[in-house]
Amino acid sequence: MCHSLRLSKLCLAALLCLLVIAATGEESPAAPDYRLSRGQTLYVPVYSNIFSAPRKIPFNLATMLSIRNTDMTHSITVASADYYDTKGRLLKRFYQRPFTLAPLESTYVFIPEDDVSGGTGANFIVRWYAAREVNIPLIESVMTGMKSGQGISFTGQGREIRGSGR
Repeated sequence: MCHSLRLSKLCLAALLCLLVIAATGEESPAAPDYRLSRGQTLYVPVYSNIFSAPRKIPFNLATMLSIRNTDMTHSITVASADYYDTKGRLLKRFYQRPFTLAPLESTYVFIPEDDVSGGTGANFIVRWYAAREVNIPLIESVMTGMKSGQGISFTGQGREIRGSGR
């Protein structure tokens, strides 16, 4: 119970906030935000190297493309993961045949630090599909590099460029 006037005002303010949330149907900012899909084509940015200022000295990076099935009960099929360079030219197809990722299973593709063929605008195009609607997988790139005791790492998020049912 609220006994003091100050505490009473705080209790009233909290109660009003709860009523507004209940009346408007607004969810908490921490509420889960997930999507279901039967398939997608994703663009995933990667960087073979970046430049350090002020002299534009290339800093080579290793890249890992990570593909994670986030669905807890259903498998997904990875149809392809194709690697393109800065000019949009296909450098390599990493999977010759579609393969299945079981629930919560992950896979990856690794591009070593000394492979700079992709350049600063390299990317992967990843295609996946599922027999039914599933949680969309987490598909991202992780770039890392080490030079003279200095390390750098960052990630790139896959961006849907086409939905598909297969």
